Formats: sequence, structure tokens, C-alpha cells
Amino acid sequence: MTIPKLTGFLLILLPLAFNVVFFLLQRAFEYPDILRKPTDYILKRFHEGGRLLITLWYAFMFTSLLFTPVSLLLPQLLAPNNGLFVILATTVGVLAGLVQCLGLIRWPFLVPHLARTYVDPTASQATREAIAVVFQAFHRYAGVAIGEHLGYLFTSLWTVLIALAITQTSLFPAWLGWVGLVPALGIACGLLEETGFSAAGAINALSYIVWSLWLIVIGLFFVAA
Repeated sequence: MTIPKLTGFLLILLPLAFNVVFFLLQRAFEYPDILRKPTDYILKRFHEGGRLLITLWYAFMFTSLLFTPVSLLLPQLLAPNNGLFVILATTVGVLAGLVQCLGLIRWPFLVPHLARTYVDPTASQATREAIAVVFQAFHRYAGVAIGEHLGYLFTSLWTVLIALAITQTSLFPAWLGWVGLVPALGIACGLLEETGFSAAGAINALSYIVWSLWLIVIGLFFVAA
């Protein structure tokens, strides 16, 4: 298999895997709406999900790691003679996958212990309150700050870099690059959610769907070449 075709398959696999696991988490755990529910409800629902839910979260975390090989291969195919672009796009892409992984990794490793201890009938009220503080601290720091905020930032920036490179290469029609700027801006809109911009979450979620389709189209071009 050639490098372009391998890259194409990865570009198709990444969004498909991400969206399939995301859909399964919606069905099994009310994700992401459940994140806006009280901690008591989240931890009890997580415990009810059992090993299957932990496995889904592990798979979701793993999808973020698929971004690493894509980030290493795609920039070199788009602009092999532009060393600065390759370094910049690769670095930003790897960071995008890394921060999302760091944000998600708490679900299969930390939260199971917190949920199990929280629902233990012998746990005191003080213990449950302490667990709630720990859960919210990791949620705000690892989830919101690292996984989401930095994840949106680096993913959006990487998409802009790749989209602009596509407009400058003969491998793709220029319109495909300009189209990529749309989900890039939409994903960046997620950065405004913490400011109280009510539509930020919906715009961000819709943009990730468009972004996924955009990656698949790029992948199909490579596979068909």
C-alpha cells in the first residue's frame, strides 16, 4: 500500500470511528448532554454502564490517537517541499490529538474508581462530597480546559493550515480547501462557550460533523488516485 492510499484510509477511518463511538456513547450514556447534569446523576449513570461503558470511553480516547498518524502523513503529502509548513502542521495536529486524549483518558481510568466509591453503600456523605469535588475538578481542568478548549483550538488551527495547503496543491480542487475553512471556524466557535455564547456548543457540534465529512472526502481522493 502506498503512503497516499494509507493516508486516505486513515482519513476515512478517523471520522468514522469517532462518530460511531460518539453515537454509541449518546445511546449508552446520554453523552454529551449528561455533562450538564448534577455530579450525583453522572456518577450513578456511569456506574450503571458497567464495563461496556468503560470500553466505549477507552475506544473514544483511542480515536483521538488516530489523529497522530494523520498529522504526520498528510502535511508531507500536501507540501513536501515546504519544510516550515510540514513542521507547523504536524506539530499542531499532534497537539490536537494529544490534548483530546488527555481530556478523555479520565473516563476509562479515573471515573470508574470515583463512581464505584461514590455508589458504595458504606460511603459517608463526606466521602461522596469529596468525590464530587475531585470529579468536578478533573472535569473542568482535564475535560473543559485541556480536552475541549485546547482541543478546539489546535483542531481548528490544523484544519485551517491543511485547508490552505489544499488550495495551493494540484492534488485536489481548490474549492475543497476553501470548504474546509467553514468547519474550522465552526470548531473554533466552541472556544466561546465558556463566555456564555449560547449557540457556541451547537455550532461546534455541527461543525465537527461537516469536518468529518470533509476529511472523508479528502481520504476518498487519496484512495481513488
